[in-house]
Amino acid sequence: MVPVRNNVLSDQSSLNQFLAGVSLLKKEKTAYTTKRFGIPGPDNPVYTYDLFVFWHIGATNLAIPRGGDPSLRNAAHRGPVFLPWHRLMLISLEANLRRVLKNDDFALPYWDWSADGDDGSPTDAPIWSAAFMGGQGDPVSDGPFGYFPDDPGRFTVRIESDINGKPVQAGGGTGRGLVRTFAQEPPDGWTKLPDSEDVKATLNYTPPGIDPEDRYDVVDFSADSDGFRGRLEGWLPRGRPWMHNQVHQWVGGDMGPSSSPNDPVFYLHHCNVDRIWESWMEQYGRLYAPTTAPDPPYGGERIDDILTFGGSQQFTPGNMLDVSRRYTYGP
Repeated sequence: MVPVRNNVLSDQSSLNQFLAGVSLLKKEKTAYTTKRFGIPGPDNPVYTYDLFVFWHIGATNLAIPRGGDPSLRNAAHRGPVFLPWHRLMLISLEANLRRVLKNDDFALPYWDWSADGDDGSPTDAPIWSAAFMGGQGDPVSDGPFGYFPDDPGRFTVRIESDINGKPVQAGGGTGRGLVRTFAQEPPDGWTKLPDSEDVKATLNYTPPGIDPEDRYDVVDFSADSDGFRGRLEGWLPRGRPWMHNQVHQWVGGDMGPSSSPNDPVFYLHHCNVDRIWESWMEQYGRLYAPTTAPDPPYGGERIDDILTFGGSQQFTPGNMLDVSRRYTYGP
């Protein structure tokens, strides 16, 4: 039977397993150290959960085209690989959670933030209760990811991105607590979450004057290009953050920089983004662009290019279009 990814608010078992699995991955040392990764400071162990933080920072700093500006387009964002790259990240984390939980049927839960958007974006929504993901703070001081100074097993942020987007050790190598700052005013945040009308508009959008087969993304395949991917990632319509970007801005704190996987809610958020993409493909077909395009500037983004991700296995955007044998989504 194919594992089912369910709404975190209605699947207590998935929530409990997710919380337990994250705790185990945060305590599991890898063969790597911070020195081996070239991260300044004391030579500390790198834990499995924190590897994902490092990989996300690395992909965000890898420009497309190579040698270009990663703030314009990079190996995980601001281009068509945004959705397949993060799908691969979710699959990889899910596999590691299944391993440490000893449960091959485990599936990541999703957070349907549009339901909270419909409800006025409350900062005390059920997802932020101590029984689920805990609330906001600097540091967060309740729930499963609260920072309790006297608890040696406390949830600790160890790797973060600095002002230049490069990986550094949090707290100078001693770590720190998780930070969330909900619903801050622009430019540091955003006061509302996307609602169901925003999701519907994204799913139904087709760029004007293009072939329907090209509705996923269009030239120049960047933050400025029109199409479903740009709408779901949240660059369009221009002038403010939308959809995926809007959620990161609303949660704030550690969800803001390229080290955003430090906050476990990152995975529940991206699971919902992935769910919306899957819904779109069920409606329009398993479309992707670019399929063939010159390199440079599009090497790393074409359907058969290798996604830049940690680990030994190699996957392409094309490999990520049909995951029906890996998982499905519940209501």
